[in-house]
Amino acid sequence: MSSTTIITLAVAVLAVLGLAVVLTASRRSDVGGTGSLSRETRKRDRSIAKKAKSSSQEVESQAFASRGSSLAVMPPPEIEKWVAPDTEALGETRRAFLNRATVTLMSASLGGFAAALIAFLWKGAEGGFGSKISVGKIDDVIGQIRSARGFLYLPEARSWVTEYPKEAISKAEVAYGGQGAVFSGMNAGIVALYQKCPHLGCRVPECSTSQWFECPCHGSQYNRVGEKKGGPAPRGMDRFGVSVNNGVLVIDTGTVFGGPPIGTNTTGQEAEGPHCVGEPGKH
Repeated sequence: MSSTTIITLAVAVLAVLGLAVVLTASRRSDVGGTGSLSRETRKRDRSIAKKAKSSSQEVESQAFASRGSSLAVMPPPEIEKWVAPDTEALGETRRAFLNRATVTLMSASLGGFAAALIAFLWKGAEGGFGSKISVGKIDDVIGQIRSARGFLYLPEARSWVTEYPKEAISKAEVAYGGQGAVFSGMNAGIVALYQKCPHLGCRVPECSTSQWFECPCHGSQYNRVGEKKGGPAPRGMDRFGVSVNNGVLVIDTGTVFGGPPIGTNTTGQEAEGPHCVGEPGKH
């Protein structure tokens, strides 16, 4: 290919490229002019926005002016004047109620205790412990003692009744002469012994083998007529006065006579068999 041909082709290519550049530039200008706003349009929009802002500020200023600048003040609350309650309408106060309830309960308790104490100490006409108790015909009572092997317990009199030997009356007069009601019963052949041990008040049972009274609490021992034979008791068994009215034996449980001192032994009775509580102790 000759140089002339080459030059001719190069010129033609350059011409085509130049035409393409021109067409592309014109297209971009058209596109940019379509999508952008003109200067007059933008100026008009700014003017409208400024007017709208001024209008809203004026409305707000007018509303604030119409409300005023003073703060609202609430009226002071009304306080009702205190009036003391009527005591009659109010009734019992709590303290008065508790005080009266306490006094009432204490009074009732003391009254009940006093009534029980009087009833316990009262010597009623119907008999019972603390009064004179009719046991029955003296011959029948002695028969019951012998059938019970020497010991007769009377729960209503809280006492043991035993037979006193007539051959020991002379000694009994010396030892018990100062207790007329007690000696009167011995003279009739009867001894009424209080059931309590003079040591610490335990109920003293009989021992059928030794024929003595033997206390299970601390081992005090007494012969059949309540004279001390051993143990820690300070004296013999206490006793009640006895009388015989028209052949009827009466035990006066209203008065308790102290038992005979240690060493008294008017009957001379010794243990007749094994002891129920230990061995006879020292006096």
